[in-house]
This record gives sequence, C-alpha cells and structure tokens, in this order.
Amino acid sequence: MTSVLPEIERTARAARIDESWIRALPKAEVHVHLEGHFGLVDLLDLAKAAGEPLPGPAATLFDLTTHHDSGGAGDLGAFLRFLDWECGLVRTAEQAARHAYTFAARQTASGIGYTDAIINPTHWSAWEGRIPALFDALAAGIDEAEQDGLAPVRLAYSLLRQQTAGEGREAAEWLATARPRHVVALSIDGDERDSGRVSARFADAFARARDAGLHRTVHAGESSGPEGVRDALDLLHAERIDHGIRSAEDPALVQRLADEQIPVGVCPRSNIVLGIYDDWAQHPLLTLRDAGVIVTVNTDDPGLLGTTLETDWAVCAEAFGLDRDDLAGFAVASIAASFADDDTKRRMTDELAAALDAR
Repeated sequence: MTSVLPEIERTARAARIDESWIRALPKAEVHVHLEGHFGLVDLLDLAKAAGEPLPGPAATLFDLTTHHDSGGAGDLGAFLRFLDWECGLVRTAEQAARHAYTFAARQTASGIGYTDAIINPTHWSAWEGRIPALFDALAAGIDEAEQDGLAPVRLAYSLLRQQTAGEGREAAEWLATARPRHVVALSIDGDERDSGRVSARFADAFARARDAGLHRTVHAGESSGPEGVRDALDLLHAERIDHGIRSAEDPALVQRLADEQIPVGVCPRSNIVLGIYDDWAQHPLLTLRDAGVIVTVNTDDPGLLGTTLETDWAVCAEAFGLDRDDLAGFAVASIAASFADDDTKRRMTDELAAALDAR
C-alpha cells in the first residue's frame, strides 16, 4: 500500500498523544468481536433477566482468574468460556438487537467510522437452531443505529475451528443463498493450540464463500505459528489475517504478506493478556509494519480486556515511540484493510485527509 503520508524524521518524538486526538482521527476497526463487547452493566442486566449467577464477583468479573472455572491468567480456554457465558445470556431478539445497537454506539464514541465485527454463532447458545433469527435481530439493531446517526457496522460470520467440515459448508451455503443483511465475510476463530491445523477441513466452505462474493478473514498466527497463516492464505483464500503476529517468526512469510498486500488485524493488548508476548516491548507490530505489511491496530474483545481503541493506540504510541504521523498511517491502513464498500472507503479517506490537513 502506498502511504498518503510524507516520510517523517524519527529522531525526535512528539509529546504524549492524547486519546481525544485519536478519537477525532477518522478510522475503521477490522478485528473486534461482538462477543467481547459487553460492558459490566450489560452483563449484570442480562444475568438478572436470565436468572443466572455470575461466574465470579461483579467487581472483578473481567478478571478471569477470579472465576469459578478459571484456567489462570493468560488462558485462552477460560477466555473463550467467558465469551460463551456472556453470549448465552442473550435470549431474545430485543436483547440481541440492543447489543448490536450499543456496540455501534461504543464504536462511534471511539471515533470509529466503520467496523467489521466478528460474530461466532457457536457462542450464542440460546440461538442454536435459529441462527437466521439471531442475524435478523442483530441487523435490526445495526439498522436502528445507522438511522440514529451512528457509524455503520458490518458482520463477519465466524466458524469455530472445532466444527466439522459439513457444518462449515452448511454455514457458507446459508450465507451464499440467504444473504443475511449486513454480513460481508466468512471468518474462522478459536484456539489453534487445541484444534491444530484444520484449515483444510474448511477449504470447501471458504471456496463457496469466495465464489459467492463474500470476503474471507481468518484468525491465524496467534496461538499457532507461521504455519497457520500460510494455511489461511493457501487453503482458505484469506484476504485478511486476524492477529497474524507470529508471521514475524518467518521472514519469507512476512515478505509474502507485504508483496501480496494481505493486511493483518493486530490486537496487541489481547496478545499480551493471553500470554503470547510478555509485554508491549516484545510485540512485533513494528517488525511487520516496517517490513511493508499492512498493519492495523484493533481491540479484539474490548469489554473483556477493559479497553477502547483510542486507549490502545495511545499505549502503542508510548510503547513503540510513535508519533501522530504513525497513528495517521494506522488510520490509512484500517480503511484500506476494511471490507467497507467503495463509497464508504472513499468518504472515510476524504475525511481522514481533511482531518490531517487541518492539523
């Protein structure tokens, strides 16, 4: 990708970048889960309505080490079980629509002008056997949000790695024929350490999605190494890699991502919380970006991680010694990497250029 930003001198760094400046910067977010966007008050209200107990104390609900089924700090399995519990509380169309609406509102509050939001129906246990109704409810919430002037949200239907090839094909066929509103992509997520190299199992599903004109994005290179990213590219026709950070372990793969202009949706805080890296200083975000890879910075599961996009961009700026031009570059990359339609991309690009000119 050719940057619209001038080359900058990196010998002198600007003062701390305030989150208010980041919020005002037009940008997209391309790696964030609907499942991980519940706030504490949302969960308290939903648990009360469902008559369900909390898995841990309310004061430390997002600290999974305090839960009854805790796997300990950095345990991806405990993280995913908490997502199951959260989504299992959503049992009515009104609740699902409300969650989509509040998601759009929180994204808008962070200055995010467009979002590709991941939704994995296997987490939403109350909707088993009625997935079309879940997507209808989410679409209704997205429609209401846009009518109220909130930023557009589009959905990536995500398979779970533990599903069967038949389940993957069935989902892809439904997406291709039913064309549920606001769904623009097929995705896959889950713990790569538990499931192993399963991309071949879902090759038919992703080929069907490609043939139907759906975008493809794949979680890879997180709990697996570079081989997961290669599988996503070679077997699943991935247009974008979610996480992808362990590509940095393979220079040839990094060069391929750069040459083919395959964006990676990086989530530094998530990688550190889940123990992929010990701290921000070890994270290879700049290794990938400086090698020419299109790198975006995202929140993954911001409710559970207790963060916002502007917070994580500000932390990145401090941890990696970035300035405003660097963050503007991430904004450019986010728009380019998104699955927004051409009109939305042009509008956001124009808004970003105007914002930078006004500095």
